[in-house]
Amino acid sequence: MFRRFENLVDPYVAYPPTDLPPQTLYAFLKDYAQPFRRVFQWAALLSVAVAAVEVGLIWAMGWIVDILAGDPAQVWADHGWQLIGLAAFILLLRPAIQALDVLVLNNAIMPNFGTLIRWRAHAQVLRQSVGWFENDFAGRIANRVVQTPPAAGEAIFQVFDAITFALAYLLGAAVLLAGADPRLMLPLLAWFALYGWLMAWTIRRVGPASQAAADARSAVTGRIVDSYTNIHSVKMFAHHDRELDYAKEAIERTRQTFAAEMRLYTIMDIALVLLNGFLIVGVVGWAVVLWMQGAATVGAVAAATALTLRLNAMTGWIMWALTTLFRQLGVVKEGMETIAQPVTLADAPDARALAVTAGRIEIERLTHHYGRGHGGLDGVSLTIRPGEKIGLIGRSGAGKSTLVKLLLRFYDIEEGRILIDGQDIAQVTQESLRRQIGMVQQDSALLHRSVRENILYGRPEATEAEMIAAAKQAEAHDFILDLRDAEGRRGYDARVGERGVKLSGGQRQRIALARVILKDAPILVLDEATSALDSEVEAAIQSTLYGMMEGKTVIAIAHRLSTIAHMDRILVLDGGRIVEDGPHDMLLRKGGLYAGFWERQSGGFLDPEAAE
Repeated sequence: MFRRFENLVDPYVAYPPTDLPPQTLYAFLKDYAQPFRRVFQWAALLSVAVAAVEVGLIWAMGWIVDILAGDPAQVWADHGWQLIGLAAFILLLRPAIQALDVLVLNNAIMPNFGTLIRWRAHAQVLRQSVGWFENDFAGRIANRVVQTPPAAGEAIFQVFDAITFALAYLLGAAVLLAGADPRLMLPLLAWFALYGWLMAWTIRRVGPASQAAADARSAVTGRIVDSYTNIHSVKMFAHHDRELDYAKEAIERTRQTFAAEMRLYTIMDIALVLLNGFLIVGVVGWAVVLWMQGAATVGAVAAATALTLRLNAMTGWIMWALTTLFRQLGVVKEGMETIAQPVTLADAPDARALAVTAGRIEIERLTHHYGRGHGGLDGVSLTIRPGEKIGLIGRSGAGKSTLVKLLLRFYDIEEGRILIDGQDIAQVTQESLRRQIGMVQQDSALLHRSVRENILYGRPEATEAEMIAAAKQAEAHDFILDLRDAEGRRGYDARVGERGVKLSGGQRQRIALARVILKDAPILVLDEATSALDSEVEAAIQSTLYGMMEGKTVIAIAHRLSTIAHMDRILVLDGGRIVEDGPHDMLLRKGGLYAGFWERQSGGFLDPEAAE
């Protein structure tokens, strides 16, 4: 039974991704709620039915009080079957309606609605560009993706569990009192007007207060995650107290915003007690007066009393449900600041998959300044022939990393274009482009997964034998067999820790090399690929690197000039332009920047500030 309701909606149902998500709260929730439309309709109908049953029971209790004024034998003779029917309804039909209501709400909606939002939000965020991630804290992004689904689920829960029920109940209460005597509606309507005013006053203030508190909590998460992510620097510079102070500032802001939010609830609770006192005295007192005048029966007084006491108990719950609803909507709205941001780096509408036939790269008048008007690249033109090995050097900020990021299309090019085998990379799909490029970076962070999963990330469909062969080629197999994590997993099953923190820099780099070896892409980018390796290990895998380069088009960035001296050509970037281009020997004879770098290098490294 539970599984039937849990499977009413598939939270992973296919949907068309969009580069411009809805920007208003209502449109955002409506878009995500599309698969739940029919289930929501059933939830609303069942909530109304439950409220109608509850009001009907109060009416039935008043009716019972009235009929009990007669002789017991006559009462049973006149109303016995009605009493049996009422008992059967209470014992059988009422539980069935209630069960359907909670099954739809608790089992069909709650597990699946949050899952759908979490799944689609994560998918949407993953579509954002590298530059988008570089402009925010990873912790804050993750916090919003994690917090938004339960907040949206709680908001939906309150709508059907409390709001719909309460509205139906209040309408039923008005009908019941009007049936006893229309004058009994007057104090109820007066109370409802005051209650509505109090709700409006509270809601107007709870929304902004809740969003301020949610923003403050996100700031705390961002600062704490920042400290944990950079724990080595925190410990190395002995900044324990400084990090505490940094976090305390955000934590105190969270306390203040939360305290301001809770003041609203205190005011609401006090005002609610006063209003409910008016409700009880007004409705019950008026019913007693009518009874004394002979205008109302004892049953009507009993029903009015039961109804007002029930409303008295419900009002706090309804108000809390409403404020919870708007507080959670505030959390959703804050999450939208991340989840609903437009995807600015998108595939062209008619983008095709990149087909690499030879590996020729043509860069035409490439200019990119990250929107600042300076830095980056300035009018670079370059042709790399199929299978050619290019070394790329230059001072820090010369534009080396920018060139690589644009080749991988981590940013959209401001001016110019890049062609691979005659295909403009702006007109092919990003995934197909990056599948054709293997890259080893200076700081090769690993996923917090097993060694096997990290290596297979290069080519998930590879066999175990192929994965081990790649590890051996990267001189990683032997140390991998000796690995053991805290849970006792060994070798290729051992987990490497967040960003590979449990491994040395050299070990991380060799696993990263194995991953790229396994990928076997036709274009290879090496960004200081051996900088984290000691001289002995570097020498051991130099032949591996040259083997990796065989038959591929290669761009290698290096400060250790000895690692690129044997490249086909070396390009020297300076001020965003190519100022020298040629083989190692020719550039030395030229006596320009490269020759100066070569003379000034120490231990094979380029001094990035040299020859300025």
